[in-house]
Amino acid sequence: MNIGIIGLGLIGGSMAKAIKESTSHKVYGYDILESTVLAAQLTKSVDGILDTETLRECDIVIVSLYPQATVDYVVSNASVFKKDCVVIDCSGVKRSVCTKLESVAQKNGFTFIGGHPMAGTQFWGFDYSRSSLFKGASMILTPHSTDIAVLEKVKELFIAIGFADITFTTPEEHDRIIAYTSQLAHVVSNAYVKSPTALDRKGFSAGSYKDMTRVAKLNENMWTELFLENRDYLAEEIDLLIKNLSQYKNALENNDEAELRKLLKDGRDTKKQAG
Repeated sequence: MNIGIIGLGLIGGSMAKAIKESTSHKVYGYDILESTVLAAQLTKSVDGILDTETLRECDIVIVSLYPQATVDYVVSNASVFKKDCVVIDCSGVKRSVCTKLESVAQKNGFTFIGGHPMAGTQFWGFDYSRSSLFKGASMILTPHSTDIAVLEKVKELFIAIGFADITFTTPEEHDRIIAYTSQLAHVVSNAYVKSPTALDRKGFSAGSYKDMTRVAKLNENMWTELFLENRDYLAEEIDLLIKNLSQYKNALENNDEAELRKLLKDGRDTKKQAG
């Protein structure tokens, strides 16, 4: 197959490298930064540049851009995609993307599938991309009345480049759960590290501090857009966290040993149950 990749940052660049390393498909890539495209060519991460002509020949197009940029790209190229082309996005929210693009795909004769690779690091950009990024990860897909043969083709591609499993869900369910499993974690990490004590922690920190603050080093432009696009579900999760934290705070202020022990045990048991 011919596979096009739009956006050669951490995710898109890793997709290109993984496909080149693990399959025989041809990969065409494009990025707004010419230096990134050049780097992709020099490292043989792509077979060529994705332009209007090569886009017409692509069987699968993976769009690895911010949500609004994804919508804009697909809408502007809707008439260029092959009629049997499968377009998959990689953005971290699904409702705002899928709602707009599923109808565009239907009108123009190609297939659109919402996607979200559950892999990444606290760094971004092509320089940090690697072919092994998706090893053992989950790929979330939110198909909309998609033919089973198309889903099998997409599934085979993602399994081939290292994903351990493919999770099918709806855009609504994706955004609800991702607000907790990903977005809330980034908010908490980013807020946690703002304590003045963080500047004095040298020599006093171990693995727990490192784990807690890893994703505080985020891309503020991307995460601002993701948070705002999913603000209803994320705000609910933040409210619940504040409520839970207040219980610990009250137990401490009241010197309530029994309550504090109960809260800690409840948290431990919940983690054991959730995995």
